[in-house]
Amino acid sequence: MAKTLDDIRAMIKENDIKFVDFKLTDMDGRWRHLSIPAERLNETTMVAGIGFDGSNYGYAKVEKSDMVFIPVLDSAVIDPYADVPTLSMIGDVQVIDLPNNRPFSHYPRNVAIRALEYMKELGIADEMIIGPEFEFYIFDQLRYDVAPDNQSVQIFSRQSHFATGSDFNNNGYQLAHATGYHTALPMDVHNDLRHQMCMALEHFGVDVKYHHPEVGGAGQMEIEVELAGMLEHADNTMYAKYVIKNEAARNGCTATLMPKPLMGEAGNGMHVHMLLRKEGQPVFYDESGYAQLSNEALWFIGGMLKHARSLCALTNPSTNSYRRLVPGFEAPVTIGYAVSNRSAVVRIPAYAKAPDVKRFELRNPDATCNPYFAYSAILMAGLDGIKNQIDPHEAGWGPYDFNLFELSDEEKAKIEGLPATLAEALDELEKDHEYLTAGGVFPEELIKKFISMKRKDNDDIQKYPTPMEFLKYYDL
Repeated sequence: MAKTLDDIRAMIKENDIKFVDFKLTDMDGRWRHLSIPAERLNETTMVAGIGFDGSNYGYAKVEKSDMVFIPVLDSAVIDPYADVPTLSMIGDVQVIDLPNNRPFSHYPRNVAIRALEYMKELGIADEMIIGPEFEFYIFDQLRYDVAPDNQSVQIFSRQSHFATGSDFNNNGYQLAHATGYHTALPMDVHNDLRHQMCMALEHFGVDVKYHHPEVGGAGQMEIEVELAGMLEHADNTMYAKYVIKNEAARNGCTATLMPKPLMGEAGNGMHVHMLLRKEGQPVFYDESGYAQLSNEALWFIGGMLKHARSLCALTNPSTNSYRRLVPGFEAPVTIGYAVSNRSAVVRIPAYAKAPDVKRFELRNPDATCNPYFAYSAILMAGLDGIKNQIDPHEAGWGPYDFNLFELSDEEKAKIEGLPATLAEALDELEKDHEYLTAGGVFPEELIKKFISMKRKDNDDIQKYPTPMEFLKYYDL
């Protein structure tokens, strides 16, 4: 791991590196990049940074658009997807100012850094440890068209039940609907590809826990990573998206982490496990508490559940997110908590018994989120719960130690649910975001810009008719 510029120079020389590539995150959570010849990397680059126009990244125009990118030394890694030997680095963004540049408060990675600083200032903890789970689909071919005279999507997956009549590498070992979970070879046609993805993640410094086929029979997969710090895993989430898509493309396939690419099949979530530590000791463990959770842990849950509806705007920020958040697909839609209950928004895994790994997971997030914003928002909601000692049981959010999907409609109506649409989630964020602005973590202008940007996405999508609307309404 590089610690100094000399370490970087040594890596460049030893590996005959020709270019250094810098990866920056935009408001949506996509990586963008720029490259310089390796010989141009010097002390000035590390201190003064590399200038770019931030207005093209979707940032609010409350700052000058001229910004600089400052590389993070210990993120240096050889990019396996570049044909020309290339060293890749992530980093932070600063605003050009006098006498010295300053961190740009709207840059996603800087928001995450500030959230962790705020947690430490409160004295509640000095580490937030998380573990995201990455669910995705691998397809063999994808075609889509969005035009005035044609709105269509065609997906081909040789693993799926709808490919039994295809002549595309058909060996007859297709999977029935929703039977993909842990299926073995030869049905698991992407086993070796997942191996490659996991080895690539390890190359980028991401420790993999395991991988396996998921429920969706048309090529749904999961890679779960080991627990690590919140900022580290925000970076790692960007690496995971990069690796999954690039490894699929390298193997003649295509991969997507979008929440609901297929009607009727399981959706892709990004469950987030979490715990806090202070001076190396677990904050969330209490042997005598409910599910061996401390008061701080329950208050943290209380904060997440109190703000669950507004959190969705940041953890589930796409219109497609709400095609996944429907009953019947292990996607939680009711606001509550319980042990080992996959229908609750907050699930406490029964297998995590040791004090140092005692934790819970938030099950509604998906990978269309900007991970820096989403993980920071989750932390801020939990800190608000601890500050205000929000008891989730007293607030009526459980524990729900039963399957919420099996309740009668009358009983379900009594339980508060997550937003049903992106527009509804944005309305909630507009009303409820003071917990995010506490400590200057999320600037008010950033939240306004985010809401405006996502409302435009929603409005753009609403303008297009869908094939399902033709089926329902064409003959009326």
